Amino acid sequence: MINPNRLDESETGAAHGHVAAVGMTFLLGTALLRELRQRGRFAGDRAEPKIIDLLDLVALGTVADVARLQTLNRAFVTQGLKVMVGRQNIGLAALADAARLTRAPICRDLGFALGPRINAGGRVGKSDLGVRLLTTADPEEAATLAAELDRLNEERRAIETIVTEQASEAAERQANAPLILVAGRGWHPGVIGIVASRLKERHGRPAIVIAEEEDGTGKGSGRSISGVDLGAAILAAKDSGLLVAGGGHAMAAGLTLAPGGLEALRAFLHQRMAADIAASRGGRSLLLDAMLAPGGVAGSLCDQLDAAGPYGAGWPSPRVAAGPARLLRPSIVGNGHVRGLACGDDGKSFKWIAFRAADSPLGQALLASPPDRRWWLAGTIKRDEYNGGNAAEMHLDDAAAAQ
Repeated sequence: MINPNRLDESETGAAHGHVAAVGMTFLLGTALLRELRQRGRFAGDRAEPKIIDLLDLVALGTVADVARLQTLNRAFVTQGLKVMVGRQNIGLAALADAARLTRAPICRDLGFALGPRINAGGRVGKSDLGVRLLTTADPEEAATLAAELDRLNEERRAIETIVTEQASEAAERQANAPLILVAGRGWHPGVIGIVASRLKERHGRPAIVIAEEEDGTGKGSGRSISGVDLGAAILAAKDSGLLVAGGGHAMAAGLTLAPGGLEALRAFLHQRMAADIAASRGGRSLLLDAMLAPGGVAGSLCDQLDAAGPYGAGWPSPRVAAGPARLLRPSIVGNGHVRGLACGDDGKSFKWIAFRAADSPLGQALLASPPDRRWWLAGTIKRDEYNGGNAAEMHLDDAAAAQ
């Protein structure tokens, strides 16, 4: 058994506990190749497989599994993105076309464009589509499968919206709990991980969403916050007999719950995790890497920041504050996003967007801002690639009125 997260693992092995399953599989493959090489398996004309060419899949799986981009994972993703540029995997190339990615992929694309489409088939009961896409050698078949996964991803989004609304209502009744733990009959198990991520973002606490089956068994998925090891807590709950199955890593975990076991699990997780959650939430000051005049939010800065990537779980994008600036034409766009322009005293302006913030205190404050009020806006700087654009914009985390 190869599992660095076993509770009896040595300190050396446990150091790789953040590596996703796809990374462990790659390491097993490299170890097998090394052993075969030493045994002379590739002597003569027998070619050695180029396992490094599979790093595009390792990168995709690492990011989609929300693994921390540190040490080995960081190397996997950095090199995997370089392999992906070559479009050697026919299925991934077709999927990038279906997702309308026209430039070299970045880490964010793996988590928000490619990963969700690969998973879309499994989320709605057609789990073989992703495997077929990634293993096909036929460009026409790849294009057909990619188009189908793109369609299913839209269907998944509709299902996700319904489950998110119901789970959010249940979460509101747990305002004083250290973590969000909600369950519902009829919730689609294929979207509960995404819904858990939404609840975690909204409430700033770990969130677990459980889909109850007809026999009362629950399939759950959870997402955590920095400083709180959810995977270790789920493993401990399993070892205590509270779960049929369970596991994961610090930021994400899955579980299977026996009928009638919800409240016992809730009590166990509250007791085990409350102190860590309180400590993490108690230090929630927004840490900034730089302060900028509005004119500093520019494409040239994006390029410099991108050079220090890839960014993701465990290695977040640098966060900056820009201002003071007046807000021009703040409005709600898309699925509850708040967007507008910020015009600074230096005469320069930049675009900003706060995702899914229309109903949040931040979004409401921005929408109601008087024309003459000046703000400091804090967030990450990205290229605005919507509708083919390329200017810099800020993805907001917070805002504060300027003195």
